[in-house]
Formats: sequence, structure tokens, C-alpha cells
Amino acid sequence: MERQANQDGFEERIVQVNRVSKKTKGGNKIGFSVLMVVGNKQGKVGIGLGRAGDVSRSIKKGVALAKKHVIEVPILNGTIPFEFYIKFGAAKILLKPAPKGSGVIAGGAVRSVVSLAGIENISSKVLGTNNQISNVYATIEALRRLSERYKRQGQIRRSKNAAK
Repeated sequence: MERQANQDGFEERIVQVNRVSKKTKGGNKIGFSVLMVVGNKQGKVGIGLGRAGDVSRSIKKGVALAKKHVIEVPILNGTIPFEFYIKFGAAKILLKPAPKGSGVIAGGAVRSVVSLAGIENISSKVLGTNNQISNVYATIEALRRLSERYKRQGQIRRSKNAAK
């Protein structure tokens, strides 16, 4: 389910809705957890897991958390700068740059993150778990580390050029 862009330019997408229940003395206590992804399709993306008694409040909490934890992703010619593999918990994600025109070749959880980040051409493979929440967290972590490495490489290149 995709929602329209709001005032600050972020689009919101629901990745997963879980109904959770807990046995208590007075009966069952039912709640919901919603995994939300927000992005501006220009290199900024964030995720949030909202939990509440009803779905609408869970969505609002998830969006607020996602906007609080936005990361910036390096995008070169519509794709990522280089291949990246990450193992994050049980999830293993492989992200590869793809040639122009190939589109987003990714599973559901990874697809929602990379498309809202604004990456147009990418190939990915989920190798570990089928848990969507784990895969989304692993994808965000991979993009964050990819961004850090890309910034470091840019500084190394600049320092080499400055030394000449």
C-alpha cells in the first residue's frame, strides 16, 4: 500500500502489518505493529516500526520513527556506486549496481526501500531469512554502510589529488 507524498516531500509505504496478541488475566490484549518506509526518491530513505492498539496509530508512529531515522544514499546514474553484501542478524542481502534501463530487480521488502530511496536500476538478492522486517533493516544498514564507505573513498581520492 502506497500513500501520497505529504508536505515535506516524503512518500510513505507500508511494508508489513502484524497483529499481535498477549494473554492477560482479563483476556487477550490485541495490538498491531506496522513497518513503514518513507523516502523522497532523491536519495533519502528511512524506516520505522510503529506499535499501537490500532492500525492507524501504528502507521502514524511508524512514519514518525521513519522520518526521525532518515539516511542519505549515494546514487550515481540512477544506481548505487558499487556492489555491497551484508549479513545483519539472520538476513543476508546482496545489492549490485545495474545498467541503465534494467529497473529495480529486488524482492518486496528490499524493493520498497530502494525504490523510495530513488534508486532506479539495481539488482538484489535476499539470501538469508524470509522475515520482511529483518530484510528491511538489513537493506537500510547496507545502504547506510555503503554511504559511509562511498564518503570515505571520496575523501581518500580528494586527499590523493590534493597531494599532487
